Amino acid sequence: MGPHFPLVLNVSAGRHGISPDMAESIGAAVRSAVLAADTDWLAPGKAFDISFAGDPDAVRAALRQLNDEWLLDVNIIAAANRRKKLLVADMDSTIICCECIDELADMAGIKPKVAAITERAMRGEIDFPAALRERVALLNGLAVRELDRVYRERVRLNPGARMMTATMRAHGARTLLVSGGFTYFTSRVASDAGFEETQGNRLLDDGAVLTGKVGEPILGREAKLMALEEAVARFRIGLDDAVAIGDGANDLDMIRRAGMGVAYHAKPVVAAAAGCSISHGDLSSVLYLQGYRAGEFVSP
Repeated sequence: MGPHFPLVLNVSAGRHGISPDMAESIGAAVRSAVLAADTDWLAPGKAFDISFAGDPDAVRAALRQLNDEWLLDVNIIAAANRRKKLLVADMDSTIICCECIDELADMAGIKPKVAAITERAMRGEIDFPAALRERVALLNGLAVRELDRVYRERVRLNPGARMMTATMRAHGARTLLVSGGFTYFTSRVASDAGFEETQGNRLLDDGAVLTGKVGEPILGREAKLMALEEAVARFRIGLDDAVAIGDGANDLDMIRRAGMGVAYHAKPVVAAAAGCSISHGDLSSVLYLQGYRAGEFVSP
């Protein structure tokens, strides 16, 4: 019987890919620190695994000597229960490329003011519910039709979003989009991206213009964690069976609680706290983290 390898070093690439020399250097560094298996390519030139036994900190120390300009996402994860049965994802700047509230503010001519508050909230510098109320108040009087304009002109799915959900669903996972943004956008993005369920905040209007109010209670950091826990209980799975993905401070609790927590092109406070971080690749990297091979990917 061969050695038991309880941990996996997962390496995936951004747009520049992984050269054979890069892979060889990483493999040599890992094997200099711990007992490790051969390099296992999940997608040639894009992603590979190295299973190992030993101190993960020793592996991290060995890898720090390598070129930090390779633009690779390097994560250490448990080999057991790697493929998850539930995907819970943030929307703004995670599944889509923008912050919808900032784009609404652009229509009102106040984007810099609102975007500055958004940035502070996402970094965890200010309370999310208070920041949301403050930003929504600044949108008072904006025509409701501008929501449709933002959706049509500004909202775009991030690369890999549809493939991530389609692949996980094809392999039996459930998908939930949970956002501090607004239901007008979450319902449409969920349909576009392939999420089965969605939760968000209610932006209030009088039928013609926004009232500057948001429905209570506000879905923020605690509510996102609750959504994860409720979904786990409803689907009769464990928290270890879930992957949670986000970029801002209001995603931190669900990211920490899920069996696989992923910071996606995230604010520093989130990247530092998450078990996994994707800073260079697209959302298909979430599949590589779970050990999916490129041949198993499902195109929507």
